[in-house]
Amino acid sequence: MPLFDLPLDELRKYQAPAEEPADFDVFWRKTLEVAAKKPLDASFDRIDDEIYNLVDVSDVTFSGYDGDPVKGWFIEPANNTERRPCVISFIGYGGGHSFPTDHLAPVAAGFAHFVMDTRGQGTGDGPGATNDPHGGGPHVPGFMTHGIESPDAYYYRRVFVDAVRAVETAARCPGVDPDRLAVCGISQGGGIAIAAAALAPERVRLLVADVPFLTHFRRGAEMAVCSPYNEITAYLKSHRDRGETVFRTLAYFDGVNFAPRIKARCLFSVALMDTICPPSTVFAAYNRISTEKEMRVYEFNEHEGGGPYQVVEQLRFLTEHL
Repeated sequence: MPLFDLPLDELRKYQAPAEEPADFDVFWRKTLEVAAKKPLDASFDRIDDEIYNLVDVSDVTFSGYDGDPVKGWFIEPANNTERRPCVISFIGYGGGHSFPTDHLAPVAAGFAHFVMDTRGQGTGDGPGATNDPHGGGPHVPGFMTHGIESPDAYYYRRVFVDAVRAVETAARCPGVDPDRLAVCGISQGGGIAIAAAALAPERVRLLVADVPFLTHFRRGAEMAVCSPYNEITAYLKSHRDRGETVFRTLAYFDGVNFAPRIKARCLFSVALMDTICPPSTVFAAYNRISTEKEMRVYEFNEHEGGGPYQVVEQLRFLTEHL
């Protein structure tokens, strides 16, 4: 795949057109106020399995949006007796929280690791275990247009509330220092992490977003040649009279609009041949962040981004700043 987006020097200056709703903060304040009325009801069930000799693993359930049960893993070094910094991870599009064996790298570096399952997903890379009991109108298969007829009904409203509740659940774990929390993710997970950092700014100290999705939806729909952004394109191809409604809804969930509200120190990555999350969509969010931040650029990579190289970068960043 050749380079198809703007040159790197232009990407570093790229600014998305302003499409922030006037009531953006009010919408999210009211959403989180309603969510906070439900108890977390978090449970941690220790897994007794002989394959986990050097780590302790707990099967987590907590109450997310509307009190819906959300699954997760909490993993820490075996026999931990101290409060450790915690990495809170979110999953890529379609994937579930899978098995604990997929999430050991942060624990090997000395961190506690909380992994949130994504509601309704888990038939991609890794099985999931969290239902999404809320319906929606006509939508293209996938999650991008589920409930897109209004911000109140949109799928990612529920996911982002789940993410904020996951941060709160992790902060209450006995083995976690609540003042040293990081949110992390790749692709969709990176987009969820951006939202979580913006919506829980007093909790989140670091944000790590690799080739993040869910930023600058309009440009993603116009440029991406494959899913998931083209689910939006497919929806509008059929519902030709709903473009204004669709992009008004998406504006409440766009990482570009969350970015100025982030207080955490940030590490991002971008791949210049990424046709799933075009580089300009990543820089559109990154360039609006005003805190200390770093970007890792992978010039000849697609959506796999930095892969293992970026994992090493992440752990160094987390170790230095968390």
